[in-house]
Amino acid sequence: MAAAKNKSALSENESPSTPKSIGQKSAERIKALRKKKLDTNQLLQDILNGNKTALSRGITLVESKNVKHNQNVNILIEGCLPHANQSVRIGITGVPGVGKSTFIEAFGNYLINEHGKKVAVLAVDPTSSVSHGSILGDKTRMEELVKQENAFIRPTASGDSLGGVAQKTRESIILCEAAGFDTILIETVGVGQSETMVHSMTDFFLLLKLAGAGDELQGIKRGIMEMADAIVINKADGDNKRPAERAKSEFRKALHLYPIKSNDWKPKVMLSSALHQKGISRIWEMIETYVTSTQENKYFFHNRKEQNKFWLLQTINEQLKSNFYNQSEIKIALQQQLLAIENNETTPFEAANYLLKKAKEL
Repeated sequence: MAAAKNKSALSENESPSTPKSIGQKSAERIKALRKKKLDTNQLLQDILNGNKTALSRGITLVESKNVKHNQNVNILIEGCLPHANQSVRIGITGVPGVGKSTFIEAFGNYLINEHGKKVAVLAVDPTSSVSHGSILGDKTRMEELVKQENAFIRPTASGDSLGGVAQKTRESIILCEAAGFDTILIETVGVGQSETMVHSMTDFFLLLKLAGAGDELQGIKRGIMEMADAIVINKADGDNKRPAERAKSEFRKALHLYPIKSNDWKPKVMLSSALHQKGISRIWEMIETYVTSTQENKYFFHNRKEQNKFWLLQTINEQLKSNFYNQSEIKIALQQQLLAIENNETTPFEAANYLLKKAKEL
C-alpha cells in the first residue's frame, strides 16, 4: 500500500487522459484555430503593435522547417526590417552552472525597473544528440522576470546549429526589435569556447566566469576570451568573495596578453552576485559606456554592417544546404550511398562527390 502511495511519476507508462474540463466543443475550437489560414500581414501588424503573443507566433513561423512557410517568413522579415536595428544586442555566455539564467533575470529586472527598458531574452538550450530533445526551462528559471509586462522570454532549442545559438536567432532578434524591445539579451548554450556565432550578431559580448573552478586558466587561451568585451566573475558572495577577487586579478593580467581591439575598447573585468543583485548597476553603466564609445568612433555601425555581410553568406550556405537535402532524388541517392559505405563498397569522399555531381545535374 505504501509503495502505491509513493509511486513516482517517472514509473507511469500510460499517457494521461484528456481532462474532463476540456469538452468536445473546446477541442474542436482548438483544432479549428490550428487549421485557420495564417494571415501574415495581420501577424506583422500585431508584432509592430507590440503584441507578445503575435511575437511568439512570428518566431515559431521563422523557426519552422516547412518549406511551405518560406514565403510567409520572407513577408514577415521584410515587414519588420524597417523597424529593427533600434536596440542594444547583448550576448551572454558562460559554462553551465555559472548562473546565466539568474544573472539575466537580475539584469533584466534592473533594466526594466530602474531604466524603463523593454527587454527581450532569447535563451538557447542545448539539444541532446541522443534524444534530440531540449528542456527549454528558462521561463521557469526566470520566474520573476517572466511576470514583467515589458519582458519577453523565448527559449529555443539549438538543434544542430553550432556556435552556441539557434539557427534562426538573428531573425528572432529582428522580430523582437520590430515589436519595440530596445534591449535584446541572447543567452547562449554555454559549452565553452565554441560560442562564436553569437559574437557575429551582438553589439556587446559578456562572458560570465566562476572563481575557483579552474576558469582562471582559460585566461591564457585564445578563443572565447579574445571575443569578450567584458568578463564578469559571478557568484562573488559569501565564502566565494575572496576567490572571486583573486580571479578578477588573474583575468585582468591575462587580458594584457591580447592585442588592442579594433574598436579601441579595453575589456573590463568585474564582479557580480546575481543572487543578491550586486554589481548589476555597474555592469549596465559599463555597457552604456561601451555603446557610447563605439558609436562615437563609428565602430558600432561598422560592426553592424560587417555582421550583415556575414549573415548574407550564412543565409546562402543554409539555403544551399536546404535545397540539396530537400531534393527527392538526392534523398534516395543519399540512402543508397550510406548503405554502400556501410557495405564498404565506397568511401565517404567518393560518395560525397557522387552526390554533389548528381545535384548539379538535376
